[in-house]
Amino acid sequence: MSNFQLALVITFGVILVLYIAYNTWSARRNEPKKPRPEEPGQSDSELRYEPGFDGRAASSATGDPVLDAQLGGQGPRLSGHSADAFGAGAVARSGNPGTYLGDRQQILDPLTDAIATIHTDGIVSGNAAIAAMPSSFRAGNKAFNIEGLNETSQTWELPRAGARYTGFQAGVQLANRHGPMNEIEFSEFVTKVQQFADSIGAAQDTPDMLQEVARARELDAFASEHDAQLAFMLRAKRASWSPGYVAQVAAKHGFVPAGPGRMVMPSGIEQMPAILALTYDAQAALADDPEASALRDVLLSLDVPHVARSEKPFDKMRTAAEALCAEMDGVICDQNGTPLPIMVVDPIAQDLENLYDQLELRDLAAGSLAARRLFS
Repeated sequence: MSNFQLALVITFGVILVLYIAYNTWSARRNEPKKPRPEEPGQSDSELRYEPGFDGRAASSATGDPVLDAQLGGQGPRLSGHSADAFGAGAVARSGNPGTYLGDRQQILDPLTDAIATIHTDGIVSGNAAIAAMPSSFRAGNKAFNIEGLNETSQTWELPRAGARYTGFQAGVQLANRHGPMNEIEFSEFVTKVQQFADSIGAAQDTPDMLQEVARARELDAFASEHDAQLAFMLRAKRASWSPGYVAQVAAKHGFVPAGPGRMVMPSGIEQMPAILALTYDAQAALADDPEASALRDVLLSLDVPHVARSEKPFDKMRTAAEALCAEMDGVICDQNGTPLPIMVVDPIAQDLENLYDQLELRDLAAGSLAARRLFS
């Protein structure tokens, strides 16, 4: 073999080695990032969803213990005026966030419910009231509730066994994200009230249907103009992420598991729903080998009407988005995947402050029980 032929063989070998090395490096570079080995003191349960998880971090459908009980575990169906970066809207009661009575709470509010009074001739036991309850606590797609006036505490509460009540009131939501209460839903409400009253031997006094339907439409119009749901898409710049990697990084920044493909940042206030939600492909999280699944983006969202102004939710949302992107090598985008420059993000904070002010002028404030029910 001549020197020239030898040189060609060596050159070809070097090129082949470089080609294989480049492809190996490229494959490793682009494969989904995986969680680092478990650190001392950190258990697997901190990084994966547990069906029996119990805590303030939305272990149930909505993340709100009051709404989960009221809606029978059905989470909110967000409809109407959503937004990529900012959309107008929210409703909540500043003056009445709900009267907590241990694990019970007064729910009905004249501001957001059509309320019927149920007059009893004497004392009614909680057991009798519970036995007379309707099978469904819905009138159409509106929440329906019955409360009793506790003989001892003289406060309204959801009926409970062993208690005694001197009167009752029943209410149906005037509006929610499905729209305003209509005449058919009001009629269903009246029928449920009458059946309950007849079961306990009481008389009922229901409000005027036309007046309540008109109130429902007015409240829905206000809510439609003041509904804000913010969402940032966090998109990978280069290598994709595995579900375990996302969960591990998010856990370091205050998020906890809340379901397959869902983590939340819990509120620091007892009985309040989560501040932020981080969601990604649930099928990837439930795959036989989730670490082989590739995520190119995750969604960080804030349901403005559900979070109190005092918690500074947008500041936390922006801080979390920046921290997650910095650690996972991602970029903040709108829901269409378009990168959001700082000059677009900055004005949102002021827009939210203006929105909070408008809600409070209406005697409604984000984070109250009335808001969480109205925007469910």
